[in-house]
Amino acid sequence: MKKYKIGILGCGKVAHLHAKAIHDIPEAELIAVWSRSKETAENFAAKYKVKAYQSITKMISENQIDLVVVCTPHPFHKNPVIDAAKAGANILVEKPLASTLKDCDDMISACEQYGVELGVISQRRWYAPVQRVKKAIEDGKIGRPVLGTITMLGWRDEGYYAADAWRGTWKMEGGGVLVNQAPHQLDILLWMMGDIDEVYGIWRNLNHPYIEVDDTAVVIVKFKNGGIGNILVSNSQKPGIHGKVHIHGENGSSVGVQTDGGAMFIAGSSEVLEPPVNDLWTISGEEHMLTQWNNEDSDHFQKIEATVYYMKEQIQDFINALKEGRNPIVTGEQGRKTVELFSAIYRSTRYNKPIKFPLVSDAVNENDMDGRLSLK
Repeated sequence: MKKYKIGILGCGKVAHLHAKAIHDIPEAELIAVWSRSKETAENFAAKYKVKAYQSITKMISENQIDLVVVCTPHPFHKNPVIDAAKAGANILVEKPLASTLKDCDDMISACEQYGVELGVISQRRWYAPVQRVKKAIEDGKIGRPVLGTITMLGWRDEGYYAADAWRGTWKMEGGGVLVNQAPHQLDILLWMMGDIDEVYGIWRNLNHPYIEVDDTAVVIVKFKNGGIGNILVSNSQKPGIHGKVHIHGENGSSVGVQTDGGAMFIAGSSEVLEPPVNDLWTISGEEHMLTQWNNEDSDHFQKIEATVYYMKEQIQDFINALKEGRNPIVTGEQGRKTVELFSAIYRSTRYNKPIKFPLVSDAVNENDMDGRLSLK
């Protein structure tokens, strides 16, 4: 059995979850890590008994790395991705793909140029309740999906933002709840409802005066399939309540998933408190299945380390894609769609008008966070 050699780029909190996930995959082997900080790389490498590097090119070439997982803060994904692509490694990037559309486009272009696969972490797609919703839509059980909603009410306190210097700033984090906490739910909504035609959105910082970025957003969405949607996401609700995605069909049936319950998960700092469950299911003849599914999902949840298990599932899919000569389930192009959506929300607030899709970068300059700094 071929062992796929994997490297990790960036050694922050979420990198430890990836290291554990890789360890649980028989076909995978963590070989090396890279960080801009020599000390950080060496400490991480010592913990997992791998090699430490400060050169991505050297790390990949010396070890014939098959795949790298990029775990740097969001605005700093682009350069490691491009360096890895040039060196010939396939790449899986932590969500979101980037903070700006320009960075997304540069990364996608580099991977196409050098013939490597690009994927984006969205491990909640592997939740059984999420997959039930997707299959019900694909099987036509709700007819055309005509209304999609996200409700994600969570809380982040001052200690959360103080824990890492990059948090809560435009230049270092790229945004707030839209960029950091909401991408999983945004990705699921797009996966279920399809491409967007137009967005009108408003973001605010309601009760976090010590950060620059958004803690809340409310959005109206028009989809290209004729459906409509509503998004409410917030880091302003104590103690942290839930994240839900609900899809309603033209035949009157509805399906939904609570992806997050209890206090919202913080990578490297907390555990997933409640199992993901189907919290809405009105398909005729299947309503009674909710209790059975919730029992099954709760039982499964007790047997796994949820913060690692679903990452393992997505990394395994990426390896399978490499073996089978196909695209990974979550591609770079799909990751760009999430960035396109939150970029449209920022622009809509900036200009106080609906934003038509598709979007292209409108950065005033390369370091202007897609215009967010000069025009906020």
